[in-house]
Amino acid sequence: MSVLAEISGNIATVGYGLAAIGPAIGVGIVVGKTIEGVARQPELAGRLQVLMWIGIAFTEMLALIGIATYFIFVG
Repeated sequence: MSVLAEISGNIATVGYGLAAIGPAIGVGIVVGKTIEGVARQPELAGRLQVLMWIGIAFTEMLALIGIATYFIFVG
């Protein structure tokens, strides 16, 4: 008997867990670049922070779409 035959549960759950890695990396990049921008031009901190939150919102939307897709196809 192969190892794959012994796996039980829903593979979609594992797929969503792997799909959540992308938005997490994206948020890390957005925040890191914002910190870098503030370090280079501190007078733009307010404007960069607003853009950072917009970028985080769009990036996190990918994770929400992923979990919604999971519930649509599995539920």
